[in-house]
Parts: sequence; C-alpha cells; structure tokens
Amino acid sequence: MTIDPSADRPVYKQLADLIRARIEAGEYRPGQRLPAESDYVAEYGISRDSVRRAIAVLRGEGLIVTELRGSRVREQGEAVTVSIAPGAQVTARMPTEPERRQLGIAEGVPILVITEPDGEVRKLPADRTIIEASKEQQS
Repeated sequence: MTIDPSADRPVYKQLADLIRARIEAGEYRPGQRLPAESDYVAEYGISRDSVRRAIAVLRGEGLIVTELRGSRVREQGEAVTVSIAPGAQVTARMPTEPERRQLGIAEGVPILVITEPDGEVRKLPADRTIIEASKEQQS
C-alpha cells in the first residue's frame, strides 16, 4: 500500500487508513507497539506531523493508546479516554451490524457518536469509552 500526496484525501488520513487496515487484518495485534514515527516517515516519505495526526485519528477512534514510549494497539475491553472539544455533541445509539463488527463489540452494546464542531464524526464503543470534556466546556 502506498500514500499518494497528490490525492484529494489528506496524507495523514491515508496513513490512518493504512494503519487501521493493518490492525483489522491482524498484522498489528492487541497490545503490540506500533512502529516509531520515524519508521513511518522513512517508509512513506511523509512528514512527522502527518504521522502524528494519523496516530491522533486512530487514538480518537479508540483503536490505539499512546503512552510515553509510543503507541500500541488497544487491548479488547481496555477503556479509552477521549477528549471532546467545546461544542461537540455526544449521542448514544445501537450500532449497525457493520459498525459492531468494525468496533469489535458484542451484541447489545451501544456506541457513542461524537460529532465535533467541525463536523468530524467518531463512533466508539460505549462500554469502553470515557469522555473527558475540555476545561473550557465545564461550568
């Protein structure tokens, strides 16, 4: 798989797609560390900022967790803390079958749909997500 800098889709989203596909294919297993940012920079010829943005997307989707020594694929059942921006909307609903498979959740588990002020939508399993509001949002 390659990244096309001339494509309409931003480079960081292309990288997020590639990493997501590797996680879904089992190439990156739960608990396994992802390659270093510099490895992605060298492999795809993209900027470190693009790599960091891709990692942020995947972290926001709940697929990975980031620690001091890098990022790793989230273990099943491990809760993820997600920050939301002021003005974001959070709703809960039951997932469609494709969403349930994609998120790896059992039947009967709802999802949280987070709509950011810029229109970006994230879908996360409600049983493994902790929502953290930014300080500006809290009263």
